[in-house]
Amino acid sequence: MKALNKIMNTVFILTASTLMLASVSVAATLTTKTKDGVGTYLADDKEMALYLFKKDAPGKSACGAANGCLEKWPAFLADAVDPKAGIDTADVGTITRDDGIRQTTYKGQPLYYFFKDKSGDDVNGQGMGNVWYVVAP
Repeated sequence: MKALNKIMNTVFILTASTLMLASVSVAATLTTKTKDGVGTYLADDKEMALYLFKKDAPGKSACGAANGCLEKWPAFLADAVDPKAGIDTADVGTITRDDGIRQTTYKGQPLYYFFKDKSGDDVNGQGMGNVWYVVAP
């Protein structure tokens, strides 16, 4: 019985750790960036593109850890808005998702990174599956 409890505790800890690491959102500044062929879009202060998921409802994320979505599309959390970026601060909010993760929204839409974007010039998630798009301010 002790061995079974130990195994169950280990599985629980590993599962919880995996979920937390897969959905870590780092506080950053919300700003904008412009790229030929894409136009102006929301980005963080490291110029990483931010995306919306068309299956989300306003103020509610449909991208969860259980289906592996957050591993590919980590939640974005802003602690500031760049006042020079032309972003209306009234359009920016924060939600607490069902999994307890805080996430920034723009006009009610939760914002995400894409795991294949490695530099500030990448927009690899644009149009992915016809449901992921960079966010125009």
